[in-house]
Amino acid sequence: MQENAQTDTKLVLDRIRQDIVAGTFVSGARLRIEDLAKRYGVSPMPVRESLGRLHGEGLVVIEQNRGARVRNIDERFVENLFDIRAALESMLAMRGALRRSQDDIAKLRLEQEQLEAFISLRDYPAILEANRRFHKILNDAAGNDEALTLADRHWYLIASLWKQYGYREERFVGVISDHRQLIEAVERKDGSAAGAIMQAHVIKSKYDLLKMFRASGTASS
Repeated sequence: MQENAQTDTKLVLDRIRQDIVAGTFVSGARLRIEDLAKRYGVSPMPVRESLGRLHGEGLVVIEQNRGARVRNIDERFVENLFDIRAALESMLAMRGALRRSQDDIAKLRLEQEQLEAFISLRDYPAILEANRRFHKILNDAAGNDEALTLADRHWYLIASLWKQYGYREERFVGVISDHRQLIEAVERKDGSAAGAIMQAHVIKSKYDLLKMFRASGTASS
């Protein structure tokens, strides 16, 4: 019985997350437990548990006496989020470069090949997932579980932002170049270079997303 409940929660969690990332539930949309339970054909319990987990990921905001809604995003939030990630991922890249194994390098190269293939196909959902896997390989190599938890926390929120505001085609040229340089730094165990490359990589992502965000006309003044 408990196993079935956990399975229901996992399935509902994945489906709500996918619907948010895909833009089915837009920024600020109310997420009513009864409506979601009907939509996914489940009882209210797995929906309630899933919303709590999505709150932890940053995709959902839960307010007392007002229920849950998709997080509203403003320009300051985007800047703060990426500034935090720049510092965190730079540290993880530095540690990962120093601690990496030959197997980690092989995995990075394979994931980069897949990422570049998806970029050539303009398969944006696959690009996001391949990019996530690439970064996770290096983050895992750092061996800092607490930092990894923080790095994972907003990943799907960031994916939802790229999905909502779109992609600049020239961005992918920079992503490919940054990743290749990062692999080279990791291979030679140059932690300082890996950290600097990663910090610049995240900051460039911030400015790319802010540019799209401002172009949409939804940025705060």
